[in-house]
Amino acid sequence: MPMLAFRLATPRVLVDLRRVSGLDRIHIGEQGVELGAKVRWRDIERDTRLAVAQPLLAEAVRHIAHYQIRNRGTVGGSLAHADPAAELPAIALTCEAHIVAVGPRGEREIPAAEFFLAPLVTALEPDELIVAMRLSAWPKARRFSFKELSRRLGDFALAGAAVFFDLDERGCMRALHVGAFGVADKPVRLLETEAALNGMRPEPAAVAEAIKLGTSGLEMRSDIHADADYRRALLETLLTRAFDEAMQRSPS
Repeated sequence: MPMLAFRLATPRVLVDLRRVSGLDRIHIGEQGVELGAKVRWRDIERDTRLAVAQPLLAEAVRHIAHYQIRNRGTVGGSLAHADPAAELPAIALTCEAHIVAVGPRGEREIPAAEFFLAPLVTALEPDELIVAMRLSAWPKARRFSFKELSRRLGDFALAGAAVFFDLDERGCMRALHVGAFGVADKPVRLLETEAALNGMRPEPAAVAEAIKLGTSGLEMRSDIHADADYRRALLETLLTRAFDEAMQRSPS
């Protein structure tokens, strides 16, 4: 609807998917979680299993817009829309999700890292439909945090950060994933930050240096809401808080 309202899309035909069965299914198994394309944000909020099976996702969903929008917005809609400031694309990228699409040539799984190409542009073909998103199993002791800042509650984020990692027996970080959104033309992974901290203890000085390393090479966007320098400083602050909160969490 926003695309139509701003005349960014003028389709000749609109297809209503309400009668397509099976797309509103939430499946939780040993291999992970599968969310159907018609799963709504409120479905995720209300499903208490997801707070354990995918707690980073569950936390991120609480930041999405307002109650009315969470009652209508869907997983497939957010992924296909690919707004660079939206929460779900950021979670999909950070968690290395796979987007399942179906078209005349059959079904294919697209890694999130290959799915988001540019603002409002994805790898989805014109004759394909998103049917699900798949997330890998979440270890119980994993540390995580999700942070974002918007000008008003429910607005798109000026910047946001998603962080998760495991701690080994020596207290060193493993499987570190760091994502950012709202700052570039699509959600991004801070690979330099991850590389610098994987295998390291989460000491504040090391974290701060790694965050600077990861954000220094990002091409930040500027708009009427915030310029690039402000977004960079904001992202660094959110990442610092995210790492601190992740460490303070008690393993489940």
